[in-house]
Amino acid sequence: MKPLISIITLNYNQTDVTCEFLESTKCLQYKNFETIVVDNASKEDPTERILKAGYPNVKVLRSETNLGFTGGNNLGIKASKGDYIFIVNNDTEVTPDLLDKLLEPFAFDESVGVVSPKIKFFQQSDVIQYAGFSEMNMFTCQNSTIGNKQHDKGQFDFMSTTHCAHGAAMLVKRDVINKVGMFAENFFIYYEEIDWSTRIIRAGYKIIYQGYGTIYHKESMTMGKQSAIKVYYHTRNRIYYMRRNAHKGQLITFLAFFAFLTVPKTTIQFIFKKQFEHLRSFFRGIAWNFQTSTVSPQ
Repeated sequence: MKPLISIITLNYNQTDVTCEFLESTKCLQYKNFETIVVDNASKEDPTERILKAGYPNVKVLRSETNLGFTGGNNLGIKASKGDYIFIVNNDTEVTPDLLDKLLEPFAFDESVGVVSPKIKFFQQSDVIQYAGFSEMNMFTCQNSTIGNKQHDKGQFDFMSTTHCAHGAAMLVKRDVINKVGMFAENFFIYYEEIDWSTRIIRAGYKIIYQGYGTIYHKESMTMGKQSAIKVYYHTRNRIYYMRRNAHKGQLITFLAFFAFLTVPKTTIQFIFKKQFEHLRSFFRGIAWNFQTSTVSPQ
């Protein structure tokens, strides 16, 4: 029998978008899956609408509070039954052979723990968003997305190890979660998949980029590309990631880099653009780390 895959996606005031994703799952060639929609305290309960639509093997879990990306997915993981967990954004649409392609690397190598597909922009279907991640620079907390904004000419049609899975689409083996644990919920949103990937690799597993599987992403429909709240979470979680994962020397170097380069540069940029709410969010993100004790990786 084919292994059961638990598809987990979050909904937050985007029922139309979530239903578009669920509609796309009807095309999947791989049929042994369950779908868990976790609603993060949306203003309107989407349960009845989703269940009446006849999507394949779907159930809705509704949280009375917004648990963020981390807590919402953890809630879904706890309720899941699959041998594999497919964590996927609701603002994506799948392709027919996606699950089949994502499963392939696990059959080749028992040390494979996570597989992410090629991610392309929904509105520009020939443009790549993700074909793997470069290694994190542990002195500046910077990495880069391989293939980002390149036209897809088949140059990334291969399988390879990568340094980080993509939170928009990642198939995780149940054994990995049992050993490493779930998302660290303090991140709430952003940097959580980088932290998780770091822990997974340290536990001895490989993360694979699967270039023969594709998903389409309606990028940043929830938070907005330039939103002040995104600035807040990116700032606080960049520092928090380093506090959790960097060695002492790396952390000291990063803090110096951040204090003497990132802070002045970001401050000047936001003042020049008159984005004062963004500037306040930036400093609130920094302040959060002074108020939150360091939590070691699980």
